[in-house]
Amino acid sequence: MKLRRLNRATHRDLGYFFFGMAIIYGVSGIALNFREHWDPNYLITQQTHSLTLPDANLEGRDLSLYFLKQIGQEDNYRTQIFSEGNLRIFVQGGHMNVNMNDGTAYLETIRRRPIFYQVNFLHTNTPQKLWTWFSSAFAAGLIILAISGLFVLQGKNGITRRGAWITTVGIIIPVVLLFLYFNG
Repeated sequence: MKLRRLNRATHRDLGYFFFGMAIIYGVSGIALNFREHWDPNYLITQQTHSLTLPDANLEGRDLSLYFLKQIGQEDNYRTQIFSEGNLRIFVQGGHMNVNMNDGTAYLETIRRRPIFYQVNFLHTNTPQKLWTWFSSAFAAGLIILAISGLFVLQGKNGITRRGAWITTVGIIIPVVLLFLYFNG
């Protein structure tokens, strides 16, 4: 009976302690699983503008600022590159390509996606050092939570009956998927 109480207390306390980590890894895990459909770290916006070409012979920074003023981005100017009838203006958080023949401009801006950027930063173990140790403790905690969770309930819903079937299915699914991925 004492072992059972220790198991339940361990399972409960580890669950409380690693709650935040479970949310971080759960949210970022889902986001990272679908990265071919979206960028979980950055919001990328693209806009098309029709700009008025200058009457005067403007060059360099002055030309770039002339175009940026038309779209309200003059305060974000960084630098520019001109090549073969195309002006690329770099702005804070992106860039704009201006076709110097017709005034068509494409502005692309990039900014960090709130919450997802931060949790993905942690999930991919970018911080290193202490984070590596804490995330490794979390991984060990998950193993303990999984094993102790098997023995929390008794009776018809416990591991010797209903729980055994559910656990078996939960083991078979990844094994079958691994077999299909490596042999399919």
